[in-house]
Amino acid sequence: MTITGNIIDIPNKTIFHGAISIVDGIIQSVVPVPGESYQYILPGFVDAHIHIESSMLVPSEFAKMAVVHGTVATVSDPHEIANVMGMEGVEYMIENGKTVPLKFNFGAPSCVPATTFETAGATLDVADIETLMKNPEVLYLAEMMNYPGVLFEDKMVMEKIAIARRYGKPVDGHAPGLRGADAKKYIAAGISTDHECFTKDEALDKLDYGMKILIREGSAAKNFSALVDLIPAYADRMMFCSDDKHPDDLLEGHINQLVSRAIAKGHDLYDVLQVACLNAVTHYGLPVGLLKVGDPADFIVVENLETFEVKQTYIEGSLVAEEGKCTFATQKAAIINNFNTTKKFASDFQITTDKSEMQVIKAIDGEIVTKTFWTKVKRENGFVESDTVKDILKMTVVNRYENQAPAIAFINNFNLKHGAIASCVGHDSHNIIAVGVDDESITRAVNLIIENKGGISAVGKGVEYILALPVAGIMTNADGPTVAAQYLKIDNMVRKQLGTQLVAPFMTLSFMALLVIPQLKLSNLGLFDGNKFEFTPLFR
Repeated sequence: MTITGNIIDIPNKTIFHGAISIVDGIIQSVVPVPGESYQYILPGFVDAHIHIESSMLVPSEFAKMAVVHGTVATVSDPHEIANVMGMEGVEYMIENGKTVPLKFNFGAPSCVPATTFETAGATLDVADIETLMKNPEVLYLAEMMNYPGVLFEDKMVMEKIAIARRYGKPVDGHAPGLRGADAKKYIAAGISTDHECFTKDEALDKLDYGMKILIREGSAAKNFSALVDLIPAYADRMMFCSDDKHPDDLLEGHINQLVSRAIAKGHDLYDVLQVACLNAVTHYGLPVGLLKVGDPADFIVVENLETFEVKQTYIEGSLVAEEGKCTFATQKAAIINNFNTTKKFASDFQITTDKSEMQVIKAIDGEIVTKTFWTKVKRENGFVESDTVKDILKMTVVNRYENQAPAIAFINNFNLKHGAIASCVGHDSHNIIAVGVDDESITRAVNLIIENKGGISAVGKGVEYILALPVAGIMTNADGPTVAAQYLKIDNMVRKQLGTQLVAPFMTLSFMALLVIPQLKLSNLGLFDGNKFEFTPLFR
């Protein structure tokens, strides 16, 4: 097989008309040839950090959507399913990923459970990490989100890092807001990347200490605008990633969108493509071709170096996507799960207090960090209730692994006028998380999740929706476009009927139980201060 076009040589910053010869999926030659072309050939895009589970799709179905946008590989952390299913979940992701051409490169989840302040479905101990690091298919130790454990030199945390280093595999970081001496100590422990920077100054701090920085643009957390202007000075030490991406967003685009946006801001073509195509491959040692002789024939064809709409995607010499269509088929993936709670009653979500003030979580649109403030308690019939006038709504986290009294808190910035929304995608332990105006709506939204053993739900006046997620309670084995359409339907209902103005309400909801991200979050065990890393009272 031979393909001709304008070949983009990213390291040498040149474009030449040439021919690529491919035999058995391997590039045999790349040579200049006379002629002209209206198409450009370049290495495929790599998502340098993503949780496939957040797309709500199993890896094989995710692949069918991603290759259309020129993605040939991912650096994938199976942290989410590991918190539900443990080693069985990690193995499920690896094996399902093998059924399709896209190159999933999985890491060993370093923090399962993420904290001891919540109930997860499984534990990965030091021995499990050793087992995973021995596996040549596991290329790195995934995000070390227990940065306090690194700073205080927790024995188990340091052993996990030491195992990865002993096997010569990179260690990913996760340290939002960490600066100065603490950032320096965290990086010195052997942690090489961070995708959690939400300011330019924070990223510069970490770059100065030798870390590589990922520019994240997901469905909820969007840091592209804050970090993209670092590319000219640090093109060799930055990567693009999505971290968490919902199916409707994946339908529209992937890393190709970030490339187009960076070019539109005037950044150098070759710098941007180095960030999008090369750096993840070299940092992690991915088995992904870079248009060199002897490499796997992993590349894409585009016609426009501004929009980067992908005409064709090739992986190991096979055409896997063309003109917006995936060319390979998938088989229905198996269902595994860990879901053991029973239906709830409205009385389970009632709460009383003799205090006058309560602490409120303030969600921030487009961020996974939160703020907090205190406000007066609103009571009705002796119970503390939501206040839609002040946009202070009741929130709950329900243990999905065993029957336990729900944890209750209050949250601002969801702007629901009636009804409730709920999700079993609740990072990191994936308990059920819900926000609503009244106890009856919250109860019904939660019970829809329980009846389906996982999913996202919405309840309004005379209407309810459920997108069932039977695989570990966080994914479905249905095809991507179908899931995207179902997601759009429930998302539109939440916006138009319930009133939220959040860009991605379900993605934002999913992070309100993420204890390792400051400032105030809720676990199934109670309200948690992410700055002090301890539980904090709801009332005073």
